[in-house]
Amino acid sequence: MKVGSLQYGVLFKKAFCDPEIFKPFIDDFFGIDIKIDKVETEKSFHPPVGYVNCRYDLYAEDPVNRIILDVQHVRHFDHFHRFFYYHCIAILEQIKNANDYSPVQNVFTLVVLTSGDKHKKDIGIIDFDPKDLQGNSFNEIPHKIMYVCPKYVNEKTPEPLRQWLLAINDSLDEEVDISKYDRPVIKKIFDRIQKDDITPDERAAMIDEYSYGLLEQEALEKGMKKGMEKGMEKGMEKGMEKGMEKGMEKGKENGIKTVAMNMLSDKSYTHQQIAQMTGLSVENVRELALSNE
Repeated sequence: MKVGSLQYGVLFKKAFCDPEIFKPFIDDFFGIDIKIDKVETEKSFHPPVGYVNCRYDLYAEDPVNRIILDVQHVRHFDHFHRFFYYHCIAILEQIKNANDYSPVQNVFTLVVLTSGDKHKKDIGIIDFDPKDLQGNSFNEIPHKIMYVCPKYVNEKTPEPLRQWLLAINDSLDEEVDISKYDRPVIKKIFDRIQKDDITPDERAAMIDEYSYGLLEQEALEKGMKKGMEKGMEKGMEKGMEKGMEKGMEKGKENGIKTVAMNMLSDKSYTHQQIAQMTGLSVENVRELALSNE
């Protein structure tokens, strides 16, 4: 079957905004039973919490749970920190005064890293519950984040999580063999992203995502290469290892600034959006804007 790639946010949201897909996906990963009848896309809180106005790809809630589902294709060096921040905002937004620090809703965040991660693990978990020195949980704080990388799914990945990750990874080359999947909900995902059913607006959004991803990746790679070259030159004088570390860090910084400058030139992004997508502070983005005038 010819399908669109789930690396594109527009198609990922098209598939997983269906409550009949979203619910079993989340239930399987977190072992919960959410009660929802709708899934929001591009959800944000008003007024914003903190200095960055977070926007969640997919968001749903019931009386006891808040569920966040985000997809990230371009590898960001700070994606663990970025989505940790998003997760914490969904907790903090519930605290209205100092009389009660217990959120009414438990927050569960699932981040799908379709291009992988430097750690090369299929699943990574942040569990907020306190534990004793023997690893026994206190069962006090249920909030949890999961980072999943379909690229690294393997025979040790537990079912039913394995089939979900295989399905996402299988779509990335835009062709799937549906006979490999026995769950109707997986087949429903492929039905929703069939290539022939992708609308012109969705194709345009995919092209924008692809172009921006290339631009961002190229800028990061150029910045890292230039930084490493400078770092190696300095390393010859003050120690190769120290110079390379500084060079790589400077390269990342330069690459991110280049991406931000390109986005400022595009004129279609706000300073807050640029800060959110690059990891820079809003103040840093304003400084870059002034220097570009």
